[in-house]
Amino acid sequence: MKTMKNLGILIVLFALTSFTFNTSNDSKGVKTIKVLTSAVCGECKERIEKELNYTKGVVFAELDLETKEVTVKYKTKHLSEKQVKEVIAGIGYDAGETKRNEEAFNKLPKCCQSAGHCSRD
Repeated sequence: MKTMKNLGILIVLFALTSFTFNTSNDSKGVKTIKVLTSAVCGECKERIEKELNYTKGVVFAELDLETKEVTVKYKTKHLSEKQVKEVIAGIGYDAGETKRNEEAFNKLPKCCQSAGHCSRD
């Protein structure tokens, strides 16, 4: 009976050790940031998320239109926080302290250039 109890304790300890090891490996080299954008509508959300999610090194990107913050999870081996912001700015949106690319901004639909909301929402 004592042997079975010891075996059970060993199995639990092994499982906990394995879980901790796997968790630390999953987060190694991955960073999550939130970036304030100048997005105004659903089209902006789609455009920003699509561009980021197809960027090499980005694991996940999602824009919250209420807060205008995009949450980006990315691999630090491939990208830096500055580069993530430059991707957003490159498609015509402010990204934190990184100012938008004016040429790209001027190519956005007119409603996406306004401070108001698009009629397409």
